[in-house]
Formats: sequence, structure tokens, C-alpha cells
Amino acid sequence: MDAQLPTGERLQVGQQVTVDIEKIAHGGHCVARFEGQVIFVRYAIPGESALVEITAVNSKMARGDAISILTPSKYRRAAPCQYARPGGCGGCDFQHIELAHQRTLKAEVIVEQFSRLGGLELSCEVKEVAPEDGLHWRTRMDFAIGASGRIGLFGNRSNEVVEVEDCLIADAPMNVAALSSRRWNGDDRIEVASTSTGQVSVSRAGRSISGPTQLVEKVGGFTYQISPQSFWQAHKSAPSTLVAEVIAKLELKPGEVACDLYGGVGLFTAAMAKEVGPQGKVHLIEADRRAISDAQRIFKGAGNVEIHPGTVESRLPKISDPDVILLDPPRTGAGEEVVTVMARTHPRAIVYVSCDPASLARDAKLFLASGYKIDFLVGYDLFPQTQHVECVARFIPA
Repeated sequence: MDAQLPTGERLQVGQQVTVDIEKIAHGGHCVARFEGQVIFVRYAIPGESALVEITAVNSKMARGDAISILTPSKYRRAAPCQYARPGGCGGCDFQHIELAHQRTLKAEVIVEQFSRLGGLELSCEVKEVAPEDGLHWRTRMDFAIGASGRIGLFGNRSNEVVEVEDCLIADAPMNVAALSSRRWNGDDRIEVASTSTGQVSVSRAGRSISGPTQLVEKVGGFTYQISPQSFWQAHKSAPSTLVAEVIAKLELKPGEVACDLYGGVGLFTAAMAKEVGPQGKVHLIEADRRAISDAQRIFKGAGNVEIHPGTVESRLPKISDPDVILLDPPRTGAGEEVVTVMARTHPRAIVYVSCDPASLARDAKLFLASGYKIDFLVGYDLFPQTQHVECVARFIPA
């Protein structure tokens, strides 16, 4: 039963209120309002009416979980995972939503972020990526240890470990159920990786405890031998999907000079080096020492690849007149200093791979102020069942 609050009285944690669910918002929740107060609601769908339990309150807004759906959306489905619920694991935001509609909502978030943060009005499609059921796609998992010594995942916005018997988005060869049957002493994370070549590695505190100490990934005819702790795209189809899109949008020509910023182990560098040929050059810039070590081994003897250990802002100014730039920055984005440095090199095209539409939109505004315009934007559903989405954008001189 609702405990109706007097107008102006702040919502309280544990309070239950009936609200109409409005639009989707960035971050895996929807917007609702009660007595003029904004509530960010998880486990709801725009257009629904729901009973919401308040889970957090601050001076600007409240957060809550939809604990009972009074008027369900036609896009609602039963979540396939038992932990995708209020009080459960915080890993999957959208398991209660049909997959096609998940992509529609993600496209709405991208458009809204570009409008609000980038000052740009545009459209965007979020494309489906196999597997079509949105399950068993994740090739990198990071498990915490629960109170009983079993593996688990953190609850939403919480340090509480929700112990799990299985994870339906984890790549099946990881055999999460077998890991869950073990009891683990201590609180070090359990990191699991599966590869396109059929390997499975289990590490703890940065040390391998099962499987190979070097992983072999194959993408588009290229082979990458990498450390289990080095960054690699999580979705099993992400490397091939993103490389194909990036190469298509860079439109590289033999003999050109290209930069791969935040290049990691060189996922994109290999394909870029093939396109520019022996007379061209690809400059890979990366700050992480383990990734640099992997890249140096992968590209040993490649005369058209130069690896630059260090930050983008310190290394890029030393590269003269690149024809094109690719960047795949961390979730926080590139930022003003890096965007300014890139614009000063006057590339004919900048292709930006982003896992966060908010930071991409903020950087897009900086590109516009630096004399560039966006002429391409697409989303890929490389994080199905979650609120996350991967974007590829291209900027060219205005």
C-alpha cells in the first residue's frame, strides 16, 4: 500500500509509491516523478505504471526499484536470469525488456545525450550483434568473493556481493557453475577470460591459477597473443565487428600515416597497418605497461608500426601530420586537452570508438568547437541485457 507523502515532503528510503514511468535515462534506469520529486527507477519500462520502493535519496532526486508492475509494457518479458531483479545482481539492467526494444531505448539515450551534452540534434541506430538471444556473449568476467566464499557480483550501486550459481551472459566455456561450486579463501577477485581460440584462463590478484598465462585471440586473419589482464573487448563478436566498422570509416590509403590512440594491445593497429602498407605508418599510443608489452611482442618486426608508451596528450604532439586518427578511450572519454591536440594535427578524419554516449557527446561538442563536424554515428549492441552500448562516430573538418 502506498504511503502518500504530503506535497514537498522528501521521499524516504524504504518508502513505496505508485508512479507512471516516463522516459529512459542514461545509466540503466527510467525517470518517474512523485509529488514533484524525480525518481530514477530500475526494472521498469517507459509507459508502465509501477509500485516503486525508494532505495536512495539525496537533495536532487531519489532512486528506486520497481517491485510491482501495475500496467505492464508490451515489451516486458520474464528475465531469463534469477538474479536480474530488485536486490539481485547489478550486472544486467534490461533483462526484463525484449531485446529489440532494448536497442530502441539505447538509441534514445544516445540521441538524448548528444542533444543535452553535445548540443547536437541527430538520429542513431543501434545494431543487433549475434548471439540473437543476448546471452553467453561476455568473454571477460570479474567476480568478487561473497561472505560464504563463493563467487558473486556486486549489487547495483552497492558493495554487497550477491553470490551467484551461474551467469547467463558469461561465455559458456567459462563454466561459471563450476567456479561457483568452489569455496575461495580471501577477498581477491577472480578474473576469468575465454578466447576466440577456445582457451579459458582463471586469474587471481593478477596471477594465473588455471589455464594459459598468455591468451591467443584471432580477428580477421590477425593473431594477438596477450596477457589475461590486458584489455580486450568483452563481447565475443566485438573485435571483428568494430574492426570492420573502423576500417570502413577511416578509408585508409596506402602510404598514409595513422594514429591509434589508447591503442591497447593493437586490436585496430594490425588492420590499419595492412591498409597503409609498407610505405605507410601506424603510431600506437598506450599508457598501460602490460598492454604495451603485449603490443611490442605482437608487432615485433613490423616496420610500419611504431609503439609509443605514454599518455596521448604527451605523445601525440610529437607525431607530425597524421592523415587519420582512431581513438578508443576509456569510459571517461578523451577530454578537452586530447581533443585540442588532435584538432591541431589537422587529420582528414577522426574515428571515435566509445563505450559511453555521455562522454562521446561531451567530446563531440569539443570537436565542433575545434573546427570539426560529425558525419557518421552508429551504435552496436555489444552489451545486451545491460544499459551499455558501443558507438562509432566519425568527425571530419567542418
